[in-house]
Amino acid sequence: MRIHVKDISKIYGTKENQVAALQHVSMTISEGDFISIMGPSGSGKSTFLHLVSGLDKPSSGQVFYDKTDIHHGSDKELSTFRRQKIGFIFQQFNLIPVLTARENIVMPVLLDKKEVDEGYLKELSSLLGLEKRMSHLPCELSGGQQQRVAIARALIAKPDVIFADEPTGNLDSKSGSEVMKILCEIREKMNKTVVIITHDSKIAEMAERRFTIMDGELMEVSRP
Repeated sequence: MRIHVKDISKIYGTKENQVAALQHVSMTISEGDFISIMGPSGSGKSTFLHLVSGLDKPSSGQVFYDKTDIHHGSDKELSTFRRQKIGFIFQQFNLIPVLTARENIVMPVLLDKKEVDEGYLKELSSLLGLEKRMSHLPCELSGGQQQRVAIARALIAKPDVIFADEPTGNLDSKSGSEVMKILCEIREKMNKTVVIITHDSKIAEMAERRFTIMDGELMEVSRP
């Protein structure tokens, strides 16, 4: 699946109180790309991720997944599209505290009223080192383990693309390095498209295509 971002902007406020969070950004994300977007807090990088992944709508411009304009249909259609085609990894983990690791992981599949692929779930838990943690609640897991549960949840519906918003932001350096190694391994073994938003130059440099964003303007600084 190829993603075409065409001249998107995001404006907050009205008249003299308008703030441009993103300005006329265009890019193409090809299947199998490993992309990092780096910028300081407030630069527009999270806004970009939210617009391209369908979590928010642009003020102008379009986002196509192949020939599908994801912002053209209903909210229900977009929600279904996200569950089936896109995986999300967030800085805050966003795990449901009363559910076990397994229950958190399979939630997207159950929301889509589908059967859990137990063989694939076992493969994910093994790849992420979670075999002995599936019955644990989030409060019984370390930060690194919680993020691995979040990664498994992002992958359980077998999405085409993974968006990660500061995936190591709440982790110590050791756990953060482990999470990034896992993401790189997943991308290679499962041929996933991965887009990472970060302010960490070491993480940004792990990607094959690297972008910077400043004051809502995106620029590619390195590609293979």
